Amino acid sequence: MNTSALNNGSSNPLDFNFNFDFVAPQPTQDTELLKQLSFVPGLKEILALRQVHALEHATVWILSEAQNSRLPRGVANNFQLDNELLGGLSTDQGFYLYGEVNISNLRRAVTVALQRLTSGEWDLAVHPRCGTNMSVSMLLTAGLAVGMHVVLPRGLFEQLFGLGLAVTTAAELAPDIGALAQRYVTTSIPFNLVIESITMTRDVWGREAHFVKVRWRE
Repeated sequence: MNTSALNNGSSNPLDFNFNFDFVAPQPTQDTELLKQLSFVPGLKEILALRQVHALEHATVWILSEAQNSRLPRGVANNFQLDNELLGGLSTDQGFYLYGEVNISNLRRAVTVALQRLTSGEWDLAVHPRCGTNMSVSMLLTAGLAVGMHVVLPRGLFEQLFGLGLAVTTAAELAPDIGALAQRYVTTSIPFNLVIESITMTRDVWGREAHFVKVRWRE
């Protein structure tokens, strides 16, 4: 992803604004790509990971929606509440979901998320707490800081001003660029995924989580 409970819909759950034209996802796009480039090692795992990543994001949105529905009338309509206590980590076999959640609610959320994603609610694949956004922010900050260091005079004041400007500019640009990176690079609509099981487990770091296991369907 990854949405992270540590770092960490409706049909349009995103509160951050970005309006970019993009080519609508096609149900067979990853299947065809896999057939054409079947000789590339690990390609299927990469494609599966991108689809799982989108399903993870959408599941967090759906669970947040359920939380919103329990609020007094009018509150959830005024602003979208993202449940920041939930986070996830995607693998090519499925994703870990961290946080307090009833397994029955999770089963429903995963099923609804998959259905809504594949029915055209593609914005559910993008999440503002995704680690992609953090990576983009770090890269932008580093790149702009180096650029300012090279361009500006070497005086202490000028360099501090350049660093501040780099950080501020990166903070402004990162959400939109991060959303683009998620949409085109780190996620893909899960047309090929089938939900197999949801179990309580521990990740490789020993943290307790639910694991949503999926399988690839051609």
